[in-house]
Amino acid sequence: MGIRRIAANGNLALAGMLLMLLGDFLFSMNDAMGKWLVASFSVGQVLVIRSFGSFLILTPMIMRQGSGALFRVERPSLQLMRVVMTTADVALFYAAVAYLPLADVMTFYMAGPIYVAAISHFFLGERIGWRRWLAVFVGFVGVLIALRPSAAMFSWPSLFGLVGSLAFALTLVLGRRLRQTSDATLVAWQTVGALVVGFVLSIGNWRSASALDLGAMLALGVVAGSAHMLITRSLKLAPASLLAPLQYSLLIWAIVLGFIFFGDIPDAQIIIGSVIIVLAGLFIFHRKNLIETIPKDAVARDGH
Repeated sequence: MGIRRIAANGNLALAGMLLMLLGDFLFSMNDAMGKWLVASFSVGQVLVIRSFGSFLILTPMIMRQGSGALFRVERPSLQLMRVVMTTADVALFYAAVAYLPLADVMTFYMAGPIYVAAISHFFLGERIGWRRWLAVFVGFVGVLIALRPSAAMFSWPSLFGLVGSLAFALTLVLGRRLRQTSDATLVAWQTVGALVVGFVLSIGNWRSASALDLGAMLALGVVAGSAHMLITRSLKLAPASLLAPLQYSLLIWAIVLGFIFFGDIPDAQIIIGSVIIVLAGLFIFHRKNLIETIPKDAVARDGH
């Protein structure tokens, strides 16, 4: 019986890993599609039509839980802050990829877990020791290298990517604080936020689109919604500590898809910065998992 249980848990973990990898691939496809679309349409217009596409996925989920659940939310002020952060995250990402290669922008976003570690110390009261603070510092160095230490690092596209990645990190932290809220409710409100901001940004910037373009923008929302559901399900099948490092596959896909569809080849600084960021992030994940799963007496002191 024990062997069967271990085998079953192993199969669930494997299924979770496969779902996470598939979800990350779909998010990468979403990023590549978004880069292609914002080359011809405004960020606002893409956000509006993308939001309607997302509701094709969300509507059955909302109907299943009941529309009343949308208005029975915990911590309304934090819910509003999360909507603002998620909307900023998506809008700034598309604004950045309109001018920068996918791999460059994704490098900024891969620093998200590093920002989360730093923010959580102050916002969630999660104490981190000197080893993880050192990893956070090293991760920031990787971001600076990727930003190219020159006047170019203060260009608008680079700042869009940097601020967008910070908004992404705050979204993850706020998601931890709002664990009692269903995924459907969280995603529904962030989609409404993107829809409203998209309408505002598209004023005076709306252009006619072909059936193919409209279909692509709707598909953008469907793909993003599907990716979100796959990743949510994966986290219910396998431990987060096992799945978190798999998210760095997004960077690999960004390089591959950027080359295939746009002919982009990352330069040395992006590659060096990416490697530093990934290694720092993996160390933070490893150290957090070590502290949480092994008795403290058996772990080298980490300031706890």
